[in-house]
Order: sequence, then structure tokens, then C-alpha cells
Amino acid sequence: MKKLTIKDLNPAEGHIFEGVLPGEKLYTGGLGFSRPGEVSHASDNPEGIHVHEDCELFMVAQGKALVLIDGREEPLKTGDIVLVEPGEDHHVISDREDPAVILWCHAR
Repeated sequence: MKKLTIKDLNPAEGHIFEGVLPGEKLYTGGLGFSRPGEVSHASDNPEGIHVHEDCELFMVAQGKALVLIDGREEPLKTGDIVLVEPGEDHHVISDREDPAVILWCHAR
């Protein structure tokens, strides 16, 4: 896991996360509006594990959250960016008082 802020971005010709998220072009992603206390990927499989073969980037557009990476907790706030490495189990827990709006994406 790598943690940055929006101030660390320095896009050139490619996508906005160039130099942070490996890959030439963004190919999938979305904007998630979380309910208070909502846990991402909670129902993906019975073991509760959620991993990818490539990197995934999360950027907090609004609010607060807690990201769990392989069981380790990291607080997030507006403007924070987290790069999840391949094979890292990850979940985002939206703050109960200030629910998160999260941009997520993958690049190739």
C-alpha cells in the first residue's frame, strides 16, 4: 500500500494518476457514495477477502474512511489517495459521521 494526497499528483500526458498507478490508460473504475459505516467488498466471498491481480487506486473525494490493507488500518480523509498493490486484501469502511465518497480505478 502507498498513501499519498492529491497534492502529490503530477499528471503529464496520460491519466491523472500517471506516475502513481501503473498503466498507460485507466480502464475501469467508478465513484462510490458510501452509507455511514458501510464496508466495501463485504459480500464478495464467504471468507471476506478481496484482492486483485493488478493495482487499484482509491481517492477520497469527500468525507472520511478507514482502509484495511491485509488487516492493517489506515485513516483516510478528503484528498487522500491509496494505491493497493496486487494481492493485498483490502476494504474501505466509510466514516459514520462523515461518510466517504470514493473514486476508484484500475489502469493498464
